[in-house]
Amino acid sequence: MSNNIGHYTKLKAGSLQTRLVGAGTLVLAAFLGLTGLALDRAFRDSVETATVEKLKGQVYGLLGAADVDDLGRLRLPESLPDPRLSEPDSGLYAQVQGELGNYSWLSPSMVGRKPGLVTQPPPGEWQFQKTDAPDEMFNLSFGVLWEDNDGIEHAYTLMVSQSTDSLHSQVESFRFTMFLWLSGSALILLLAQVVVLRWGLNPLRQVASDLKHIEAGDADALEGEYPQELLGLTQNINSMIDHGRASQERYRNSLGDLAHSLKTPLAVLQGAMESRNDNSLREAVREQLPRMDEIVRYQLQRASASGRSDVTRAQQVAPVVSKIINTLQKVYRDKDVICTQEIDDQARFYGDQGDLMEFLGNLLENAFKYCRGSVAVQVEVGTAETGVRSPLYIMIGDDGAGIPESEWKRVLGRGERQDQKQQGQGIGLSVADDIIRLYGGELEIGHSRLGGTEIKISFGNS
Repeated sequence: MSNNIGHYTKLKAGSLQTRLVGAGTLVLAAFLGLTGLALDRAFRDSVETATVEKLKGQVYGLLGAADVDDLGRLRLPESLPDPRLSEPDSGLYAQVQGELGNYSWLSPSMVGRKPGLVTQPPPGEWQFQKTDAPDEMFNLSFGVLWEDNDGIEHAYTLMVSQSTDSLHSQVESFRFTMFLWLSGSALILLLAQVVVLRWGLNPLRQVASDLKHIEAGDADALEGEYPQELLGLTQNINSMIDHGRASQERYRNSLGDLAHSLKTPLAVLQGAMESRNDNSLREAVREQLPRMDEIVRYQLQRASASGRSDVTRAQQVAPVVSKIINTLQKVYRDKDVICTQEIDDQARFYGDQGDLMEFLGNLLENAFKYCRGSVAVQVEVGTAETGVRSPLYIMIGDDGAGIPESEWKRVLGRGERQDQKQQGQGIGLSVADDIIRLYGGELEIGHSRLGGTEIKISFGNS
């Protein structure tokens, strides 16, 4: 068993915790990266929106401060509402053009700068645009229709421009702050992830530690308190451990039983040889060889039952029962046996199909052999907690003479038979009981509602 464990540990693919932490880190990095991009984009949009609103306020301020000349035409004063418009190269600039190009006004802040291209939106409408490097600007234009003293309407375009330097400065500051917060959050989340994973994987480490104790001989089974998700695993491991021990014990018992059983036939043959009587020797050989053959076949049958079990493979019970009953109906067709079946389609036996057929075949054959004309088979599935196998119950009853309660324990012994008139070796019940116990099950003998004997088999009822 230890050699197999050593072989399979070579197939491991790294630490489970490392894989989970690595995968979680990639997911977290992708999430925080996308979050950072989304926040950066949202902040830029909000700054641009705020800038547009501020520029609108500047346009309204210019309109509010505007004067008229003698003819009633629009004219901008020397004193402006925002001091930045009066400071050269302040980053805030204003232009006004109108009267079909005959009027052009530049704010004092544009001293030394070339006037920008003024777009002419229709009166009452806004137009926003950004100019590219080297002189990046936000430009907001507004169309105005102004009526002079003679009732003549003149079109004017007011354009306010602001440098993008302040935007870039705000964005860079925001990005730096966001990077610090996201990095700190990522570090905290990674540490929390490691702590949570270590805590979540503790049951697996506990199982591995308990298995080492079992391998060292300090424990017999996994007996800790494990989460529901691991109950199926620990149950399977315990079943395999129990099965391995039971198999070793059965092999030892089978060899001892075989040696002990062959002593008497060999002694008879030895005595016949020493008598030097050919007739006596032939008679002894004729009597003892079939007996020895029967003993060997029985012990091989017991040993094979202990060597091929698979406690992790689920076998459907219904098809196996139907197959056996169909065969027995042909064997005992002279008795015209009526066999009723109540089998849950969800019934599963966890083990080797050959063992299932072996113990069911022995028990059903006994029912057909000793019944008067009726056999009943009932298979039920019990309820269980999540992650734990559901109990399995199999009841086989007949309407025969039955077995007295005082004989129930004895007939389970090897070679013991209740009805000496029927042919057989008396090992069917014993072999069935051995196989059932090998899988942690229990065989009970009782009274059938048909009037004869009922055999009840229980798996997973502990």
